[in-house]
Amino acid sequence: QVQLVESGGGLVQAGGSLRLSCAASGRTFSSVAMGWFRRAPGKEREFVAAISWRGGSTFYADSKKGRFTISRDNAKNTVYLEMNSLKPDDTAAYYCALTNRAHTDYGLDKTYDYWGQGTQVTVSS
Repeated sequence: QVQLVESGGGLVQAGGSLRLSCAASGRTFSSVAMGWFRRAPGKEREFVAAISWRGGSTFYADSKKGRFTISRDNAKNTVYLEMNSLKPDDTAAYYCALTNRAHTDYGLDKTYDYWGQGTQVTVSS
């Protein structure tokens, strides 16, 4: 089993920044990639970004490129999501996820095997 714990969410004004963290523990040795998704009130969960665990290749939803940056620290088994120039539309619960599958579409939530509990990000106008 794998456990994922997100942190770093909170309330921020529009234009501000936040860095989310996702710490993985347990049987992570077969992990291939980790991703971030978000769900805004009344909306479906959407892909934000993903990163491969070994090579560090990154993948972004088109709308998130430039403002969001995903990174990882293998030694800490932790993935980060740096979010800049935040907008009220970025308000959502943010979830990290982990997959053991390679050569797949990391933008699909069904790709992922494990999910964290989520951390709330609220951007005020």
